[in-house]
Amino acid sequence: MILRVGLIVILLGALAIMAGVRYSLTALVGLGIGFILERFGFGFAGPWRRLIRERQGQGVLAQCVAIGLTAIIIQPLIAQSSSLIGAIAPVSVTMILGALIFGFAMQLILGCGSGTLVNAGSGNLIALVALPAFCVGSFLGTLILPLAIINTTHITVSLPETFGVAPSLVITVVGLIGLAAWATRGQGTARWNKQLLIAAVGVAVLASLHVVIAGQPWGVVYGLGLWAAKFATGLGWDPSTADFWIHPINAQALSQSVLTDTTSLTDFGLIAGAALAAWKGAEQTALRPSVQWWFYGAILAAGLALGISSRLAFGCNVGALFSGIASGSLHGWIWLIAAFIGSIGGVSARDWLWQCAVPKGII
Repeated sequence: MILRVGLIVILLGALAIMAGVRYSLTALVGLGIGFILERFGFGFAGPWRRLIRERQGQGVLAQCVAIGLTAIIIQPLIAQSSSLIGAIAPVSVTMILGALIFGFAMQLILGCGSGTLVNAGSGNLIALVALPAFCVGSFLGTLILPLAIINTTHITVSLPETFGVAPSLVITVVGLIGLAAWATRGQGTARWNKQLLIAAVGVAVLASLHVVIAGQPWGVVYGLGLWAAKFATGLGWDPSTADFWIHPINAQALSQSVLTDTTSLTDFGLIAGAALAAWKGAEQTALRPSVQWWFYGAILAAGLALGISSRLAFGCNVGALFSGIASGSLHGWIWLIAAFIGSIGGVSARDWLWQCAVPKGII
């Protein structure tokens, strides 16, 4: 364990020398989040699945605590600083459809945006198969997104800008309390899970630090699409033909090293943090090799759908749900509702798929 930690320290030090201390700290924050998510079992797709199947809302309550604490910290910070930005995104028909599809697909692979990275880091075979397709899908989504924006009405609502920071925080916190109460209704003291609540506080602290260090909230999807775009460029694809990639910010990211891309560094950190937690003995849930061959095709299709839909929905469970709601974006709440509805169908589809693909006695 000491050698592994030492290796991470060396890599972070090298990153600080090559790219800068800020980028090294960003990767460290991602590593911390990945470690917490894996070690404490904090996530998004799994708790939603347990709520849908078992009416068990401990995980959703923990999500609300993490988002609420982050909102209380970052909304005033963003409002008072000209260098910090929130995860504010528009609402549209295509955004809602994207969130709906994302919620469905994430249940098929047992992982959302952050969950796929964490599961890949811990050695989960499903995530390892889905992640490359997720990256390709995110890239394809960038090619489709400009058309969606042109052809459908997009309305952006920032609660802090519309009502002020204090009213926005009241709306956000009350909404999260209501969501937590609904998810844990009738569960009494069983609604409280100490391990998940500790993880929620840890995630909130690190997510808030991410805003301070990186200048923007925690995200996942952009980095995945950037990796695929760089790969496509290496194969001869011309980024000047894509409206998304000729935008100055995106063009700059594509021309520079991924070691200077905030979202990429956080994504790398999530994978490394989960791997570190798994090395310490965290339970792994890798797919058994006796699964039917066609199951891998379904996983690839689900990963591709995750990438495309999350780009059209302006983020996944992290960039849209977690950071969106914490930043005071109406988009985050709409994303939550649409993705949860999609998850209801996804849970049923996943159960059927696994019953068909995995021999009895293995599930």
